[in-house]
Amino acid sequence: MKIAHFSDLHYSPERLDEADRCFIFATHDAIMRGARVAVVSGDSTDHRLDAHSPALSALARRIHRLASAMPVIMLQGTFSHEPPGTLDIFALMGSSNEVFIASRIQQVAFANGRFHASAGPLFNERELAQVLAMRPEAAFTCLPTVNKGQFAASVGALAAATDLGDVLSTYLAASGQVNARLREAGIATVGISHGTVVGCETEHGVTMAGFDHEFSLSALFDAQCSAFMLGHVHKHQTWQRGGSLVAYAGSIGRFHFGEQGEKGYLLWEADTNEASAELVPTPARRMVCIDFDGPPDMERLAQFANDAGDAFVRVRWQVDEEHRQSVDRAAIEAMFANAQGVKIEPRILPVVRSRAQGISLETSVDAKLGRWCEVANVTAAPVLERLQLLETGDANAIADAVLAQLDEAPAATPLALVAGKPAAEAILPEEVAIVASPAHSASGAPGDALDWLEGDLFAA
Repeated sequence: MKIAHFSDLHYSPERLDEADRCFIFATHDAIMRGARVAVVSGDSTDHRLDAHSPALSALARRIHRLASAMPVIMLQGTFSHEPPGTLDIFALMGSSNEVFIASRIQQVAFANGRFHASAGPLFNERELAQVLAMRPEAAFTCLPTVNKGQFAASVGALAAATDLGDVLSTYLAASGQVNARLREAGIATVGISHGTVVGCETEHGVTMAGFDHEFSLSALFDAQCSAFMLGHVHKHQTWQRGGSLVAYAGSIGRFHFGEQGEKGYLLWEADTNEASAELVPTPARRMVCIDFDGPPDMERLAQFANDAGDAFVRVRWQVDEEHRQSVDRAAIEAMFANAQGVKIEPRILPVVRSRAQGISLETSVDAKLGRWCEVANVTAAPVLERLQLLETGDANAIADAVLAQLDEAPAATPLALVAGKPAAEAILPEEVAIVASPAHSASGAPGDALDWLEGDLFAA
């Protein structure tokens, strides 16, 4: 059975261009390749959307187009991306084929072009007998996002982090017993879920570790599904055991800087005993990340700008607070004027001034000041002497002493006023007074010397 697996479409006003371009390509390709069923494994939207939103309208048109060629299953994703009830409107988008919304934990049989869901989490004996009589093409085990808030309220916050994985493991093992009977009857079994697997990698290449993940690989393989289709992590990755295959399709497009690997959708071939998946790349946008440990190198940026083409560019640097104005942001933006977009992210390092080491351990001001001199490599005696003077002396007495020291300082050697004369032949003070005095008028008359004082200096 050929299944087209899409995931993490993230339709929103901010990501509409990227999501729609890539999803249009993927749906058209899946239809041309003759996929029998389409699966969207969560996070079709990026956040709550208004009914009149262009993003919601575009997604509805794509699902309608897909449903005109094949039945579609849409799984509930993360509640922050797909608030409960968001997907219900897409059940109305079916045309010649059904759009089934998997918003709860359940099993679904696909027979005669229709989906038949279990009343509870698993097919009971009566439902299983009916399913086997239908001879369905496939049976899906649907495990949408679990509301961790409700789960924590029921078991307690401390236990919720680890107990959720245990609860889901128990369910997957129970579904494995049902799926084993379906496989014995020659029916392909497929799992669909939205969550994190212990040891998987994020789109930035970071291994996810910890105790708050929904699944372990052993639990997923215990479900006895030939194919297990996952969403939530944006990086395509696979795990195989025997003929069974577990895989993330990854996001349909490139929505964040630094995302690694190809973007696309998975085209599965699944039967009773084994499954395979091919990643079909979509025309995701190209992103260039340029990082500097210090201020940006403008010459290197110019080289990157020549090769950027139609890429989306992010430039990061770090600089201390005192030199933040030394970087010309406008010049960087101008360099990448021909790029599809540029994002500038400076990191300003605050200037931290710490106290001298050990100064807080000293008990007196003298000792603290002496400790500071030691750390700052300053001669302590003169500083301590002045501290003692400030503590015991009178302010007027200190000022008089400073002025007296200035008066006792040796006079500076007179400068020669005529270039080339030795200092010994410098003009005498009397001569300086005669030359520099404004009282010596051009006419030489004695009374003219004071004329400039008697007049109004600010007269018009």
